Amino acid sequence: MNLSDRLARKVALITGAGAGIGRASALRFAAEGAAVIAVDRDAAAAEETAQRVRAARGRAEAEAADVAEPMAVRLLFGTIAARHARLDVLFNNAGIVLGGTAQDTTLEDWERSLRVNLTSMYLCCREAIPIMQRQGGGVILNTSSVAGLVGVKNRLAYSASKAGVVGLTKSIAIDYIADGIRCNCLCPGTVDTPSWRRRVAASPDPDAALQDMIARQPMGRVGTPEEIAALAAYLVSDEAAYTTGTAVFIDGGLSL
Repeated sequence: MNLSDRLARKVALITGAGAGIGRASALRFAAEGAAVIAVDRDAAAAEETAQRVRAARGRAEAEAADVAEPMAVRLLFGTIAARHARLDVLFNNAGIVLGGTAQDTTLEDWERSLRVNLTSMYLCCREAIPIMQRQGGGVILNTSSVAGLVGVKNRLAYSASKAGVVGLTKSIAIDYIADGIRCNCLCPGTVDTPSWRRRVAASPDPDAALQDMIARQPMGRVGTPEEIAALAAYLVSDEAAYTTGTAVFIDGGLSL
């Protein structure tokens, strides 16, 4: 199972761990020695991720929580603090992608995008930081997007929320650097996740949508969850000890 011992003896909580980047990261973190807490709104999906980790001889537990809800987040972190007495890594990965321009994005979709993609990270950071302060440090990693810094058509609310993640990341990095807490964010391009496949399938012409999304990637392909997870594992490890407040692109050249 072990790829290395980079994350040995670390407790890592991953939100949105039921599929895609979150599931791949749970498997990778556990393979590098971490005890993983797989969190997802979908209890069955979170448990499946934990079972896959355990089947590969890793350590994992599952927790069902809607991290966009303040009370659910408070209860989640209270449970983790009581069970483990520490939290070394928080990977804020939960998110949604809703299409729309300024004219056709509803207020409901705008507010939902901000609540799930940005507010949830604030809520989780607010609960995780005191735990990390008490233990003398920790690492926070947030999933932003290339769309947070580069214009992407028909993604108003998503792009705004992911740009906010970059600002949140930099603020936390500077506010808590003296506490030994590092905070960075990932900016993936198009990644082959179940969510992405559903969006492609729901488009009026799925074949054309697929080809358009691939064509916009200078590398000529979309990324894999495992590629994102590999970078995430580095950023939360001690090998990245001198890295904080950064937005790291992993996008197949989309931002060039």
